[in-house]
Amino acid sequence: MNKKEPQGMIELHLGGCKQNNQTRRFIMNLTQNDRLKQVTFDTLIVGVDVGSKTHFCRAFDWRGFELSHSVFKFSNTGMGFLTFLRWTEELMNKTEMKKVIVGCEPTGCYWLTFQKFLQDHDIQLVTVNPFTVNRSMELDDNSPEKSDLKDPKTIAHLVKDGRYSTSYLPSGVYAEIREASVCRDQIMKQHIRLSNQIQGWLQKFFPEYLECYADWDSTSGLMLLKEAPLPEDILKIGAGGINQIWRDAKVRAAGIKRAQILIEAAQNSVGLEAGEAARLEIWILVNDYILKAEQLKRLDEYLEEKVREVPNVEKLLAIKGVGMSTVIGFIAEVGDIGRFTDPKQIQKLAGLEIVKKSSGKKKGQPRISKRGRRKLRRTMYESARALMNWNPAFQDVFLYYRNRTRNPLGGMQAKIAVACKAIRVFYVVLQTGCDFDEEKFRKDIIRPEAS
Repeated sequence: MNKKEPQGMIELHLGGCKQNNQTRRFIMNLTQNDRLKQVTFDTLIVGVDVGSKTHFCRAFDWRGFELSHSVFKFSNTGMGFLTFLRWTEELMNKTEMKKVIVGCEPTGCYWLTFQKFLQDHDIQLVTVNPFTVNRSMELDDNSPEKSDLKDPKTIAHLVKDGRYSTSYLPSGVYAEIREASVCRDQIMKQHIRLSNQIQGWLQKFFPEYLECYADWDSTSGLMLLKEAPLPEDILKIGAGGINQIWRDAKVRAAGIKRAQILIEAAQNSVGLEAGEAARLEIWILVNDYILKAEQLKRLDEYLEEKVREVPNVEKLLAIKGVGMSTVIGFIAEVGDIGRFTDPKQIQKLAGLEIVKKSSGKKKGQPRISKRGRRKLRRTMYESARALMNWNPAFQDVFLYYRNRTRNPLGGMQAKIAVACKAIRVFYVVLQTGCDFDEEKFRKDIIRPEAS
């Protein structure tokens, strides 16, 4: 226990024992029956509705009987978390409870500090699906009302019924990769938005510029847009002035011939008349675009450096068709592969598990659930496409799924199947450090009797 905590503070944890990595991994893989067994007559169930500044909580026993007389609220600060521990301690002493389970609905990023605090104090925090909370809130009072006072009760009852999952807070290199990957995604969105804004500006004021370059964001083009963005600016400085801008910037891929093409385009431009505001706008947009490109380059270098620290990642990169971006995307979303006991868990995490709706004589068509990490699902789909293009073993598996005699799959279905097989390969390679064997991979999947 932390020495700075008030005297008399007791250790609160799931199951009455401290949570080491092996215990957390075991809890993560529990079935719903196993989760129900975790809630016994001496278990205090605390439901917490997380907010940006204030959290609200209520406590119940294993039957759903409320033990707290009123809703307890505490701030999203260290002092607030300590008052929550004190409140829980007093309630456990009063009711003679021996164990506690804290459940919450993961809301934005506000719950992460609370999770870290509980983890440091050996308290297991479980999470309930927001979709399930919305569906369950009408069970008690037949009212769709949603409030900070009602949500903790709904959350606690879902935990009581075993409808929860364990939260995962990556640490070490996995936390570094996750954080840098999220940052890169945000900057990439800004980079794309700036690209669209710049091209929209060019369509208004200098549409012919886009015909002068195969890639509008070439180095010479960006230098020109910073110094002479409008047709009248280009005509004013002439071909020699354009060439001098490139020489001063040490751009070697463009010369006087490209400058003369731009002069001709400026002479015949149909762009709108523009003033200083348009020049200022494009100057800001281009500088922001260049800055974002530099930030993306720095993040890519950092991510590549960090991902190589993950055990057995070089074995994964050695597979033909698996690139650095795929590996970074996979590890950023999955984290430590050791917390999984079966690749189907990762398949479910990606929303690639196969589900179907059947009732009586009606048999629904199988489809993927799409409930999981969208980025991981997209990463594995793009990985499957790359593997089918570059890896003969995955090409053969794809063709087998498409052309087998019994239950042939459609094009998209076969791609999803290949993505799921890629997850299994990634899991085994990262877990064991073995080399990918193309022939063994074919024999494990391609069955002659089904062809």
